[in-house]
Amino acid sequence: MFLICGLGNKGAAYRYTRHNVGYFVLDRFSEKIGVPLSKKVAGCLVGEADGVLLAVADTFMNLSGGPVSALMRKRHILPEQLLVVHDDLDMQFARMKMRWDGGDGGHKGVRSLMEALHTPLFYRIKIGIGRDPTMPPEDYVLSRFRPDEVVALLPVCEKAGDAISVFMAEGGERAMSLCNRS
Repeated sequence: MFLICGLGNKGAAYRYTRHNVGYFVLDRFSEKIGVPLSKKVAGCLVGEADGVLLAVADTFMNLSGGPVSALMRKRHILPEQLLVVHDDLDMQFARMKMRWDGGDGGHKGVRSLMEALHTPLFYRIKIGIGRDPTMPPEDYVLSRFRPDEVVALLPVCEKAGDAISVFMAEGGERAMSLCNRS
């Protein structure tokens, strides 16, 4: 069993913000494979298909670790079976990278998850949202994408979905190889 988790903030006010890229990718992927995120389990909205559990924590970003780790305990999922999709403020806009292990890079949702799991050993797909040097980071991540940015971001979100499919079928190393190509 694999757990694919998108990080973001709950609620309509945050739906199309930069910090919710993880939710957006999971929503699009769940639609693509026909597995709606419709059940509430351990504080997460989940959908389940053969061998995979899709989830978003039904909380705010900074508190994601508690519900995700509770879901993992409930379903007996190990950290190496976890793939987290999240935004990255320090990556160029519309770039994507997948990695295993590492720090939180200042991302409070990832930090919350690492603290709740007591390990940094899980897979991540990071999607670059860039920075606006004229805005404080906490305001920028909660700002909405411009229409031209949405157009540029859609292919990256599709590629993230492809990487998720490869992760489920062929494992993390192969997914990283696909995801990290220029």
